[in-house]
Amino acid sequence: MALDAQMTGILAALNARGLPDMSRITATEFRAAANDKRMARALEPVHSIEDRQIPGPAAAIALRIYHPEAAEALPLLVYFHGGGFVLGAIDSHDNLCRALANALPAVVISVDYRLAPEHKYPAAADDAYAATLWAAAHASELGADPARLLVGGDSAGGNLAAVVSLRARDQGGPAIAHQLLLYPVCDNDLERASYQRIGKGYFIDAEMMGWFWKQYLNSPADADQAYACPLKAESLIGLPSATVLTAEYDPLCDEGEAYAARLAEAGVATHYLHVPGAIHGFLSFLGAADLSDRTLLATVEAVNAAMAQPA
Repeated sequence: MALDAQMTGILAALNARGLPDMSRITATEFRAAANDKRMARALEPVHSIEDRQIPGPAAAIALRIYHPEAAEALPLLVYFHGGGFVLGAIDSHDNLCRALANALPAVVISVDYRLAPEHKYPAAADDAYAATLWAAAHASELGADPARLLVGGDSAGGNLAAVVSLRARDQGGPAIAHQLLLYPVCDNDLERASYQRIGKGYFIDAEMMGWFWKQYLNSPADADQAYACPLKAESLIGLPSATVLTAEYDPLCDEGEAYAARLAEAGVATHYLHVPGAIHGFLSFLGAADLSDRTLLATVEAVNAAMAQPA
């Protein structure tokens, strides 16, 4: 279908900022451009927020913990922000984490993992796994139910959520009840049909994703590892149930769909939600696009339905 009308306006505003020259730009320059505040919106209120630091594999990891209400034993969602492993932070995904906390409802932990190229693979994945181990061990202290531990993320953060699920299976825990993968990065194959179909002008493209991969990986050989590209995992058997979301006007659409299909083929209970008319990252525009608001509710409904199923 055609690009959603409100998405068209958002995309025009994004493109008006000017697209970076990916052949020359540095990570520092890209972060400065990405931190443009012209499209900032009012933050959704949430019951309470706490910033905290925990020990990490190399240095302290900053967390932001969202409590949607005073109730005890809520689900616990460990969330990893997107940004191509190079961009993004707790603040960039603050409103999405607030919305997830309120809508699920769940205690949400947003993780400020190390970024590339200063910290290459597997630094981000190591931090994500360490934060999940910490969350599982401290769930009760946080007023959450340790038996209802979820991991989630968007784009590169979706990659990290998938990788944490793989590592938890392979390395003996923690027990994860569900994985929420929002337009996830699953592979480094930039020749997929969706990359050819979407082309330039839709927020991200093959050139940009190639640049992100070069920042993240030490060498192309790293991409052969499942903890970098989860779609290359030998087996997906035994992973937690999953909700996988893709967007029609997103070059990552095909790899997300392929990962959802492989999960289902491996016997993993998987809800695949494809959103026509949407661009990559569109859930970041909650409150500015009706499609984003509707999709959040549909995603939450899918997650809660999966969590209601017996393990």
